[in-house]
Amino acid sequence: MVAGVVIERGKVLLSRRKRGTHLAGRWEFPGGKAEPGEDPRAALQRELREELGIETSIGEIVDVTFHRYDDADKAVLLLFFRAERQVGSPEPRPLDVAEVKWADASALDPDAFPPADVAILGKVRTLVGDRSS
Repeated sequence: MVAGVVIERGKVLLSRRKRGTHLAGRWEFPGGKAEPGEDPRAALQRELREELGIETSIGEIVDVTFHRYDDADKAVLLLFFRAERQVGSPEPRPLDVAEVKWADASALDPDAFPPADVAILGKVRTLVGDRSS
């Protein structure tokens, strides 16, 4: 699994999981599954285009997490990459997610995120606070 940390003007881009999906209604860093043999960065570019309609450049890995969901008999390995919208890219819109929003550091409440995303919240709070983004 791949996820993008997109930060602009002191806010991070989040998407909300659709109804009928595992952990529906939770906010997360947008992304999805890499296809077999697909480069993780290419997968994240594709997922951000499909889910949010944005064109991005994918940078370095911010964090890697592993989480086992006991209630769903599911485990995920998540690669979080720094991503930037390319010049001329449209504003994000919910194409294959329930909702999108730009959130400041105070909105990164662990209870609003899937457990697999919680470990990175501290790093993202620090990045969001860095106004050089």
